[in-house]
Order: sequence, then structure tokens, then C-alpha cells
Amino acid sequence: MRPAAAIVAALTIATAPAAAQTSESPQPPAFDRPGISFSTATLPRGAFAWEQGLPDFVRDDDGGRRSRLYSANTNLRLGLSDRVELQLATSAYNRLRERDGDGRRSRHGAGDTGLAVKVALPSSHKTFSWAVLGAVTAASGDRDFSNGATQYTLGTTLGYDFSERLAGALYFNLDRSDGSDTWTWSPSLSFALSDRTAVYAEAGMSRSDHASTTSVAGGGVTWMATPRVQLDASFDVGLDRNSPDLQGGLGASFYFD
Repeated sequence: MRPAAAIVAALTIATAPAAAQTSESPQPPAFDRPGISFSTATLPRGAFAWEQGLPDFVRDDDGGRRSRLYSANTNLRLGLSDRVELQLATSAYNRLRERDGDGRRSRHGAGDTGLAVKVALPSSHKTFSWAVLGAVTAASGDRDFSNGATQYTLGTTLGYDFSERLAGALYFNLDRSDGSDTWTWSPSLSFALSDRTAVYAEAGMSRSDHASTTSVAGGGVTWMATPRVQLDASFDVGLDRNSPDLQGGLGASFYFD
């Protein structure tokens, strides 16, 4: 099935009238896209979520070289218990366009694939939540879209609800690959404009053992098209010369139980 057809099919299923969509049904937890961090919520046991970039992109102009990367990033989530979920992340299709003094080039291919476990940790405060995520990503993608080595990830998100509409989060993450460590942290604020629409602002900084520090800032918007379908748009701009000039994307997330 083509990606576009699969998304149409998911929309049809998720928006179809059914007993599972009555007011007595539990609302889906927060999706992990968009944004740098992941949510502190996990899926209920047996529930499933499909989060899809339509696409995500990175644009960078470095002197006489310009690059545009478009990625169909996919994250599949399955609830194993009320506090534990399994995730499978990949980018089945990527397209890279480059232009420099030697002309234009275009390449496409698949990205790496990772398996992760996310755990929502207990909290004694109603307004505070936190979760950890550990992942292993295999260098299974095509050469132009692969990390080139197995990557190990450990991250955590701390969330706090200031009010019914305003929430904050602080994200820390460590990636280790081929003997090199990359540390990332990101603060963010989200505000619910209505029961269906929310906006957020974020900043992020990454520091690697063998690369320059990068920093970005931006935000996005999410809209619940139905109680089970979320549409999103996001962007981050680079704050220094080592960061991509612009990154972000459009996306859709679907919830099934």
C-alpha cells in the first residue's frame, strides 16, 4: 500500500463512527510529535498509535552549498501496560537535494530503524509527570541517510502543569554512537487555545564530543481533527552557524484502541 493510501485508510478508520468513540471512552494520551522532546504520557495496554511526518524537513545553506532533506519519519507505538510502551521508529523514505558550484544532485533512500521502550514514572503530585525512554537504533539505512553505526539513546522528559491550559516540559537526552556522546536538552512551553488546538514554543541545544554545539528555537501548532486524529505543523530555526537554518515539518498522528 502506498503511504498516501495508508494515511487515507487510517483517517477513514479513525474518523468512522463507532462505540469506541463515545464519551465514555478514554481520551488518547498526548502524542510524541511534534517537537524535540517526547511526551510524558504512555499508551494504555493494547492501544496503538501511528505518528507520521508528511514530511519532516531540514534546510541548510552553508556558503555556496545548499541542501534540502525531506523525510517520511514514522513512529509506531504500542501500549504494553498502563505505564510501559514499545516504539518502532524509522524513515522509510528520504530525499536529499544538494546544490553547489558543481551543480545539483538528488538522492533518495531509507533511513535507520530504532526500537525503544518508554516508561511513565510514578509521581505523587498531580501537576508533575515524567517519563524515560531508552532506544537502540541500527544502522540499517542507505549510506546517505544512515548514522553509520549503532546508536544507543537514553532520554527523559519532566512535565509540569501550571494551569489547565499552560504546561511546561524539560527534556534531557544522551545519544552514544561509535564511541561519541551527544547531549541534548530542551525546555518548552505549551498552551491550549481550545479543547482541540494547542501551540507550543521550544528551544534546544546539542553538544557532541567531536562536533560543534548546535542550538535552535521555534514552535508549532497541533489540532485534533477528531478525538483520535491529530494534525501538526512545526519549525525550528538555527541560532548559530553550525545549526541547520530551518527544520520542522507537517505531520499526522492516529490513535487506535
